Amino acid sequence: MTVLILAALPALGNFAGGLLAEAFGVSQRMLSLALHGAAGVVLAVVGVELMPQVLQADPPWLIVLAFAAGGVFFIFVDRAISLAKSQAGDANEHSARIWAIFLGVAVDLFSDGLMIGTGSTITLSLGLLLALGQVTADVPEGFATIAAFKRQGISRYARLLLAASFALPVLLGATLGYWIVRDQAETVKLALLAFTAGILTTVTVEEIIPESHRDGEARLATLVFVGGFALFTLLSVYFE
Repeated sequence: MTVLILAALPALGNFAGGLLAEAFGVSQRMLSLALHGAAGVVLAVVGVELMPQVLQADPPWLIVLAFAAGGVFFIFVDRAISLAKSQAGDANEHSARIWAIFLGVAVDLFSDGLMIGTGSTITLSLGLLLALGQVTADVPEGFATIAAFKRQGISRYARLLLAASFALPVLLGATLGYWIVRDQAETVKLALLAFTAGILTTVTVEEIIPESHRDGEARLATLVFVGGFALFTLLSVYFE
């Protein structure tokens, strides 16, 4: 139950971002700043907390391989979604775009839950720290997702229903991450964390950062990016 509560935090952050998109007309500049902050937090999660922890495993080459596998996994998922969109006919193009957005966010949240569930089997404080880091990143992601659904012409009721349904992949990921690996060897747990770190790094570089640069970039963006990185680093230091 504790792990599920921790996993619910990123889902709530994503939903809160969606509610902000429904309630306020936030400019592209503000969205750019928020996504830069999210990118800083995610890269800090990987660089400050996950990789130093997982590289303690023996043999280290297995961890590096798992990290690379996570990146390759997301590339294949992203490629499959893009292929489905390109092959959809004109009549199905609208539906394909909606499902592409939905599946992309669902995969990201599933990896969040997997990371939190796996991290909690190592120490509960690690699971809490990873959950807090993902909350900060998922708020702007939820905002961008609902804004994209708006552009696709989805009704308000359907948008809220889709936003609420994003709780399912993160809770499923946390459940699998906890029950499957809790009795496994430490190396298996660390390899799975490295796998999710590879997914997060690829998502950040290939999705979040390009989206944050769309329609121009605010001059403050670099400082917000560094601030997001610094914020999670402070959390990491004081929760150790």
